[in-house]
Amino acid sequence: MKRHESIAPLSRDHHASLILAQLLKKNAPAYKGMPDTIADKVTYAQELFQSSIQKHFEQEEAMLDLVTDCNVEINALAGEIKTEHRELTALFQSLETATDLKETMNTLAIALEKHIRKEERILFPSLQLHCSDEQLQDIYKLLH
Repeated sequence: MKRHESIAPLSRDHHASLILAQLLKKNAPAYKGMPDTIADKVTYAQELFQSSIQKHFEQEEAMLDLVTDCNVEINALAGEIKTEHRELTALFQSLETATDLKETMNTLAIALEKHIRKEERILFPSLQLHCSDEQLQDIYKLLH
């Protein structure tokens, strides 16, 4: 399903996070131009979180607040998404103190990928299907 123009910026942001998820997985192959040591991968993940992922989470949550009561399924998803954002934030922060960095990175990678797939395959199509034109315009104004 083609993304509605109002939601497209969030969908585009997911690309970099999916690459990060692949990079952080156990036994990830080397990716040209990407960090290849554990320390460099952790630094890259923390920098990406600070520079874009954290803001992305905030934008998604603001968007979800705009569509409260649009649909029962969306309301349930909104709660799940916000909980996952808190869990992912905690995982990113735990990279600073983790005793088993490889395992923490892998856990983060799997959770991040699963979260993005939920948004792309369930949340965004549901928003496009159930939100009114006015709600989609409000989302557009928020994200552009």
